[in-house]
Amino acid sequence: MKGGRSASACGGLDRRRSGRLVAATAALAAAAAVSLPTHSLADEGGVSFWVPGLYGSLAAAPLKPGLMVTETYYHWQGSAGADVTAAREITIGRFNPTLGINLSGSINSTFDAVLNTALYTFATPVFGGQASVGLMSVYGRNDTSLSAALTGMLGPIPFTRFDSISQSVTGFGDLYPLATLRWNQGVNNFMIYATGDLPVGTYNSSSLANIGDGHYAVDGGVGYTYFNPQTGHEFSVVTGLTYNFINPATQYQNGVDWHLDWGASQFLTKEVMVGLVGYLYKEIGCDSGSGDRVGCFQTQVFGVGPQVGFLFPIGTGLQGYLNFKAYKEFDNEHRLGGFDAWVSLSISPSGEPPPAARPLMHK
Repeated sequence: MKGGRSASACGGLDRRRSGRLVAATAALAAAAAVSLPTHSLADEGGVSFWVPGLYGSLAAAPLKPGLMVTETYYHWQGSAGADVTAAREITIGRFNPTLGINLSGSINSTFDAVLNTALYTFATPVFGGQASVGLMSVYGRNDTSLSAALTGMLGPIPFTRFDSISQSVTGFGDLYPLATLRWNQGVNNFMIYATGDLPVGTYNSSSLANIGDGHYAVDGGVGYTYFNPQTGHEFSVVTGLTYNFINPATQYQNGVDWHLDWGASQFLTKEVMVGLVGYLYKEIGCDSGSGDRVGCFQTQVFGVGPQVGFLFPIGTGLQGYLNFKAYKEFDNEHRLGGFDAWVSLSISPSGEPPPAARPLMHK
């Protein structure tokens, strides 16, 4: 063999490299596992409980037993036209659609937040899979501005009114519990998850900018990850449905939401991966409630963008994973559209995943 290496030696190196990649998936999967909902105002304001992009690469891959913590900086900014502007004006009591008034305008919003997540993975299998439970808290700032022109008739007299509203709020968001159950079969990994919204965050129904939702919600779904440690190829997809409870402050209830997040990556080395991420979000049920004065108002948005991740050791018995990803949104309807960026740092126990969750290695 060239360079003096035998075929068996090369095979040993390949197996050791594959083993290191298998161990790396736990930290990578941990970052995906704790991406919980961040900010939302409800579809009545053009923003959903579920924030697209919550899951990404290795979402269903096995984790390491023990406590893992993740800090995520999340930035989103976007704008929308007259439909969302009118919906916001109605929500905060500045516009009554029953008066036959025409409204034109635009709305712009920027949201920055830090997501603090703790996730504990049990070593003992549950229903033959790996169980994890966690909780996320949010602290952020929402800056929203609205410009609108209202035209109509007062009897025979036409009139025009101009609104220009800018509001900012900084505070804590809602709490988001999470539970997952994962199974592994060689290069195939499967997951079910359940999460929800405990509306304890900063919220005012008459405010243009909020951090919390103002209503309860539950969400559940399934995920799949293909990961081949020999080649470094990976693909993940997670899809689910959200049921939104009625907002008691506005008597508005959002319809059922469907969402799908995906990620595809390639390990360049055992420490570095690159790839693409994307999402699809669509409200499949109509809004309702006595406070609904905009009709069905089904929202949707799609997004796609790049990602890169780095794995590194932290002292003894710990490892870190740093991930950068960003999405450009398009084809948004009845909600703001723009772009979002995520920077996540996860710290988790190091070492191999447990035997019950370890991918099968073939020589």
